[in-house]
Amino acid sequence: NEKKMITMCCCLFFLGFCTNLLLSQTPEHILAQTNNETKILCELKKEHAGVYWYRWSQERQTFEFLVFCNSLGKALYGANISKDKFSVHGVSSHNFYSLRISHLHASDNGTYYCSVSQSSQLLLGSGTQLVDVLPLPQKTTQAPISKKPTWCVTKRNAASKKGACSPLVWVPLAASILVLLLSLVPTAHRLHRLRRRLWLRVHRQ
Repeated sequence: NEKKMITMCCCLFFLGFCTNLLLSQTPEHILAQTNNETKILCELKKEHAGVYWYRWSQERQTFEFLVFCNSLGKALYGANISKDKFSVHGVSSHNFYSLRISHLHASDNGTYYCSVSQSSQLLLGSGTQLVDVLPLPQKTTQAPISKKPTWCVTKRNAASKKGACSPLVWVPLAASILVLLLSLVPTAHRLHRLRRRLWLRVHRQ
């Protein structure tokens, strides 16, 4: 009876008598990502008729029967267990079984156990903890880089069409500089004549 087997296994589990040397389960921890898949391997130290798989959910506080796979490869699933999500594979020696979990989601978090029946008891493996199912990374969009060259654009004048390099600015500025230079020519000429007169006076004396 399936309910009796689950009850018996839960009792053994909480009393700490489920540790045994007949099963070897790997890995101990799994860190997966949403929509991916993962695999748990169970090695039997001696040949058995098949392997049971269970899941303990800490959040829901439930011990759930997932699937049983016999030595012929025939699978028997628990209530409301999807065949698309859980699948069991064995090898010809009947000593290795793997549980494949597809389309991972946060609700799949828990500790998974492989188990065999011996002397009307269920012996559990060491357990594999599916630590967390991480969400998919968010896609970041990068703003397109403009290929148009930017000429003389500053932060202050970015909103204005008349920037610091506008002709309305530099043409009057250039004209002012030119007028200033022209106005300095007569002054420079007068200074030159004054210096010459002073030089002549000094040498005549």
